[in-house]
Amino acid sequence: MATPNDPLAQPIALPCGTVLKNRFAKAPLTEGLADGMNCATEGHVRLYGKWAEGGAGLVVTGNVQVDRRFLERPGNVVIDGNGGLEQLKAYAKAGTQHDTKLFMQISHPGRQTPRRVSAHPVAPSAIKLNLPESAFAPPRALELSEIADIIRRFAHVAKTAQDAGFSGVQIHAAHGYLISEFLSPLANQRKDQYGGPLENRARLLLDVVRAIRKEVGPKFPITAKLNSSDFQQGGFDNAECLQLVQWLEQEGLDLLEISGGNYEEPSMMGSKVNEAGEIAKESTVKREAYFLDYAARIRAVTRIPLMVTGGFRSRAAMEAALATNALDIIGLGRPMCVETDLPNRLLSRQTAAGGAYEKTIAPAKAGLGWFCLQLIRIGHGQAPDIAMTGGEAIERYVKNESETADRLIDRKAA
Repeated sequence: MATPNDPLAQPIALPCGTVLKNRFAKAPLTEGLADGMNCATEGHVRLYGKWAEGGAGLVVTGNVQVDRRFLERPGNVVIDGNGGLEQLKAYAKAGTQHDTKLFMQISHPGRQTPRRVSAHPVAPSAIKLNLPESAFAPPRALELSEIADIIRRFAHVAKTAQDAGFSGVQIHAAHGYLISEFLSPLANQRKDQYGGPLENRARLLLDVVRAIRKEVGPKFPITAKLNSSDFQQGGFDNAECLQLVQWLEQEGLDLLEISGGNYEEPSMMGSKVNEAGEIAKESTVKREAYFLDYAARIRAVTRIPLMVTGGFRSRAAMEAALATNALDIIGLGRPMCVETDLPNRLLSRQTAAGGAYEKTIAPAKAGLGWFCLQLIRIGHGQAPDIAMTGGEAIERYVKNESETADRLIDRKAA
């Protein structure tokens, strides 16, 4: 049981009035558990029930898409006239047990839509990813009418989340997905009101925040996930991030999760590079919280509560991070793919670190697929397979994604 003066156990009130019971958040993680209509399933109920039991004050879902034509992966949940409201209600009920707040992450993948989902992805501009075309097809530029429709879709999904019983929403504006693409001068070379200076490139995100607030009212939490930097020369940088954060505060944002990178420069996975694209210093490599320095810079310009995800492995580092006042909430991602009850274990001092996770770090060769497969296993009522090798993870993940794509029903060609 947590002690009364434990900094990790202290509640925090968001600007809208919602109170989180402690300083732990399960960070958003893609699940791949949706059915052929991209609706939630019993797998989400099992998985999010486990996380709600696990002790985190806040649980953020994997990205829920606004358009069935464009997915981050075939097993995404989508809210796009495809039904599934009762399934969403069951999902929300499971994830809000034990006074857990469950925020739905809302997203559009933009040009990072896999080719197996769409041969014609969309983006701010017709600029392809610097990745193999076998995985991602070149995108086409969005029309102004389509941008207006995307804003409407984000607002519709947020309202649906509220009606289904979710506690709040998170707008995914990081990691190279569509809103992040609009923010990047490398991906966004438009000549209209959505391109050029930062105030134009930020217009989509700010319009989405305003549209959601109009739908959900002042007391429903609206949060965002934002890159501190894209870590690409000429991309969205930290100075622009600092300005954008101040605009988001003016719009009444309730919480900001700090991250960084995209598919071309995956700093969100702990890549050891600095903003100039250089190898980071040893002290930075050893530091557990990848984005803590950036959070400190953001804290200097805003009062929005801040969540930092990436690299936390020990209770001592978590306490030290909170003591700096650079952040308010500790985001835990990959460790909770194996130990769904890690917050409870840390709060009760049954462990001072990631517990079994420290012995089950995925083989480097496997990448994020290893963790995705653990979530699928938990959703199916199975225990994590911590003995899975890198080779096995790659083979199983590719097979799962292909089979899931084949099961998609009535998917219109984009």
